[in-house]
Amino acid sequence: MNYIVFDLEWNQSPGGKADSVEHLPFEIIEIGAVKLDSCLQELGQFHRLIQPQVYREMHFKSSEVTHMDIDRLLKEGVSFPEAMKAFMEWCGEAEFMFCTWGSMDLTELQRNMAYYGLEISFPVPLLYYDIQKLYCLQHGDGKNRISLDLAVQLQHMEADRPFHRALDDAHYTKCIFAALDMEAYGAYFSVDYYRLPSKRGEEFMFQFPEYSKFVSREFETREDIMKDKAVTDVVCVKCKRMLRKKIRWFPYGQRFYLCIAVCPEHGYIRGKIRVKRSEDENYYAVKTIRTAWEGDVQQLLQKREDVRRRRSTRNRRKHA
Repeated sequence: MNYIVFDLEWNQSPGGKADSVEHLPFEIIEIGAVKLDSCLQELGQFHRLIQPQVYREMHFKSSEVTHMDIDRLLKEGVSFPEAMKAFMEWCGEAEFMFCTWGSMDLTELQRNMAYYGLEISFPVPLLYYDIQKLYCLQHGDGKNRISLDLAVQLQHMEADRPFHRALDDAHYTKCIFAALDMEAYGAYFSVDYYRLPSKRGEEFMFQFPEYSKFVSREFETREDIMKDKAVTDVVCVKCKRMLRKKIRWFPYGQRFYLCIAVCPEHGYIRGKIRVKRSEDENYYAVKTIRTAWEGDVQQLLQKREDVRRRRSTRNRRKHA
């Protein structure tokens, strides 16, 4: 298998989110990529500047970060469809896996493809390596993400190229990737959520060493999500036994539901459901199940009590 380590630079509406084109918050203006073989040896590079068609004025942040201007893009760039055709031909027909720094690039790539009516031929589910996540699993707590330039600095790598340009960032991402312990962390692939399961039975289920992840199909409302048994069931991540809940699912904030179940053999199991919005403005769920400890149970009991207290306070104010 080959690995396509790529990075995108994009522009956005100078007027902010309110002036953005629907389903295209970011217009890609540069693609840079490095191709690696199965031994992580470099096979080639790809680079294209892209002529902007939607946002014809640079947002100040995009200009500040990339040091590019519209005149250069119009002069040296090609159209997005032309760039994508060249990029996919360069990726080749051999099996490959995308690698990115963070989770946004693949989503924005597909949004731009959809905007231009290009066929999205990637597999569903689309699995990839988020090198930022893997780096933080190996060198941090797996939760707090750091920037690419800081990772390069912390690994004492030579920083002889600028950051925030697509090919240069792809190069640095490749260097971080090559330094990772993939025997230990290669099992922690990521899944892109741009294209979701279309129906029951096609929903995504993934098993990782310490946890499982379930990605649901789309629902019209949040309430519909929590009525679906496939979403709310809790299965032990070790023995696959269906479990009874000690703390039933309860909402925590606007986007999360939490619960605790008990496995007779493996003890406490913690569930988290994150509710997200799809491209079609529907809702879907990403459920994570992992082992838990007594401290996790006490923490969730406290969170549930905090939710009840806040709800009670709101109700009293409303009646008053």
